[in-house]
Amino acid sequence: MGRIIEICANSAQSCAEAEAGGAHRVELCAGIPEGGTTPSYGTIRMALQLTSNIDINIIIRPRGGDFLYTETEVETMLYDIEIAKQLNVHGVVFGCLTKQGDIDLSLMHRLIEASKPLSVTCHRAFDVCRDPFVALEQLITLGCDRILTSGQQPDAVRGIPLLKELVHHAADRIIIMPGCGVREDNIDRIEAETGAKEFHTSARSIIYSRMEYRNEAVPMGSSAVLTEFETTQTDCKKVSAYL
Repeated sequence: MGRIIEICANSAQSCAEAEAGGAHRVELCAGIPEGGTTPSYGTIRMALQLTSNIDINIIIRPRGGDFLYTETEVETMLYDIEIAKQLNVHGVVFGCLTKQGDIDLSLMHRLIEASKPLSVTCHRAFDVCRDPFVALEQLITLGCDRILTSGQQPDAVRGIPLLKELVHHAADRIIIMPGCGVREDNIDRIEAETGAKEFHTSARSIIYSRMEYRNEAVPMGSSAVLTEFETTQTDCKKVSAYL
């Protein structure tokens, strides 16, 4: 099997674009500026309605920030997993840590058991855990299918040394999927230097607002958002450039 591309999709339409561009799978998220949070029921259902031949994984993350969850947040995650199963998506994506920075084994086991028979990916909580090699073995034992990681660096290019080691140590027992900063101009290098075969990227373009009347003095969210009149969306042409 050749290179597998997973698209970080921020909407139902992005899922459709990912499929049109030839991607194999999407990770459907809301809250992209926060690193991804669980999408709504409506978004998941519409993504399934708009696509027919692409695997859809749902991130299960009740908020941005760290990966140390309260029991209320855990119950929320379990409800979201239940919805994902009811909608018959391909898989779910989550990661939980202890306050000491290790994989929360008991909680991960609880969530994985609740997710069966869906595919399970551990997301980039892995990138802020204390010991990646201990975590790797634990996630294999827990039964995760893959780990999304930038090699514990701000982007996957800088993470190449660790990514290479992780692929070697995984030895086909779990999939190591580089993500964060994977682009069409560096994916060949990342693949060649790490031995990874699955890659996570966004492949987005700017979508300009159709609004004619605009009050740009009133932001709807974080001050980090420069304008309310631009959003981003997966671009099928950009997706195809990775294949």
